[in-house]
Amino acid sequence: MALGISRSCTNTRRFLLLAGLLVGLGAWSAPLPRLRVSENHRFLTTETGRPFFWLGDTAWELFHRLNREDATRYLRQRAENGYTVIQAVALAEFDGLTEPNAYGNKPLLDNDPTLPVEAYFQHVDWIVKEANSLGLYVGFLPTWGDKWNQAWGAGPEIFTPQNAETYGEWLGRRYRDAGLVWILGGDRSADTNRHQEIMGALARGLRKGDGGSHLITFHPTGGQGSAKVFHNEPWLDFNMRQNGHAAEFTGRYDQTRVDYDRTPIKPVLDAEPIYEDHPINFNAKVFGHSIAADVRRPLYWDLFGGACGHTYGNHAVWQFWTPERKPVNNPLLPWKQAIAQPGALQMKHGRALIESRPFLSRIPDQDVIVPDRIETSVPGAGRYKFVATRDTDRTYAFVYVPVGRPFAVHLDAIRGDRVKAWWFNPRTGKATAIGTYPAQGERTFTSPDPGEATDWVLVLDDARAGYAAPGSKSLLR
Repeated sequence: MALGISRSCTNTRRFLLLAGLLVGLGAWSAPLPRLRVSENHRFLTTETGRPFFWLGDTAWELFHRLNREDATRYLRQRAENGYTVIQAVALAEFDGLTEPNAYGNKPLLDNDPTLPVEAYFQHVDWIVKEANSLGLYVGFLPTWGDKWNQAWGAGPEIFTPQNAETYGEWLGRRYRDAGLVWILGGDRSADTNRHQEIMGALARGLRKGDGGSHLITFHPTGGQGSAKVFHNEPWLDFNMRQNGHAAEFTGRYDQTRVDYDRTPIKPVLDAEPIYEDHPINFNAKVFGHSIAADVRRPLYWDLFGGACGHTYGNHAVWQFWTPERKPVNNPLLPWKQAIAQPGALQMKHGRALIESRPFLSRIPDQDVIVPDRIETSVPGAGRYKFVATRDTDRTYAFVYVPVGRPFAVHLDAIRGDRVKAWWFNPRTGKATAIGTYPAQGERTFTSPDPGEATDWVLVLDDARAGYAAPGSKSLLR
C-alpha cells in the first residue's frame, strides 16, 4: 500500500509521510560495521579503523527488475567471488517510475517523491538485508539521474530542492542501520545551480534522516568525476568517477590520479569503468565488444593510480537482461550466464593482491618505472600503459605490466639491502617467485608472455619484510 492516499490534503500527505519515516526504525540489526574515511583521507575503513576494499558491481536495476529468488542468486554469487559493494538504484533508470517491480509495485504515488509506496520499498528492504547478511554493502542510489535532470530527455523530472530533502530524510531514517553508502547523482551532470541545489538538499535530508551514519558520494556522467562540481562540498565524503566505456588509459583512467592529487584530500574510486561485453566507446561496429582483458586493465590502472577501490560491471548484468526483456544496447548474454564471465571472476585477484601488503600506506609512484628511450613503449600509452604503486615505507612496490615487452625498474625504490621479486598473474591470482636482487640501480624484466598483450604485475618486496606470496594471504584477516 502507498504511504499516501489523499491527493488533495497537504496535511494528510505530511502525516502519512511521517508514518513512513518511522517504518524501519528498529527493524535493522546492523550486521555490518559503519564505513568511514581513513585518517590520511586516502582510503575507506570500518569505524574501528580496519581497511575496507571497495570491490563493487553495477547492479543498477537490481531493486526494480529481480524477484527475491533471483536477487539471492545474484548476491550470493557476487559474495562468493569477493565483492564487497553492490551498486543499485531505488528509482531506476528504465521506466523506473512507471514499470512495476517483480511484485507489481511502483515506487511512488503520483510520481511524488514525498509519497513512497511501502510495498515497493519493502522489497528494497529485503534485498538490502539479504546483501548485508552476505557481507555485502549496498551502494544505494536514491534515484537515477533522469528523475532530477532531464539532460538526456528521458524524464520525468520529479525532484525539487524541497521534495528532494523530504525524500532523503525518509530514506535516511528507513535505512539508518543498514550497511550501505549513499550514492547521489546517477549518470547525469550537475552543472546548473538548480541541479546542485537538488543534490545538496538530498544530501541534507539523508544526513538528517540517518544522523550521519553513512558516507555520501556522487555518481557522475561518463568521463567525469564528482570532484568537478562537488569536491569542496562538506557532504561529499569521497570522490567517485565514471571513467566510462573506453579502453584507453589517456583521457580516462589517468583522471583517477588527477582526482587523487586534489586538495582537500579525499578518497577516489572509479565506480563505472568499461563494462565487460560492452560496446567499446559505444561503437561496436568500429571497436567491437570488450573482453576480460579490457576490464582488468582499468582495475589496476585505477588502483595503482591511487584509487581506494574499484567497481566492475557487465553489460548484461547491470540491466539484468533476459531474452524476454527489451535489450539496452545489445547485451551479449542473459544475465544469469554473464555473472560468471571471466572478468567478473578475476576482480577478486586484484583485491587479494592489494590486501596482501600494507594497505593504508599505499601511494601511486610512476618513478618506480624507468622510462624507455621511446616513452610510448615504456611507460607506454593507450591500452599498454605501465603504472606503479608502492607503500610510503618502501617495503613493496607493484608495477602493472599490460604487455610483454622488456622494461626497467629502480630497485632502490625498495628500502633495505635485498629485493625479492615476483610475477603475479591477474587472471589466476597465482604468484611465482623470480629471484632476489641487490636493492640498487636499475634492473630489466620481461613478463612471462613476451610479445603478447597479456597482463602481469611485477611485485618487488623488501626481502626482510617476510611477506607471503602476493595475493595469497590477506594482512587484514
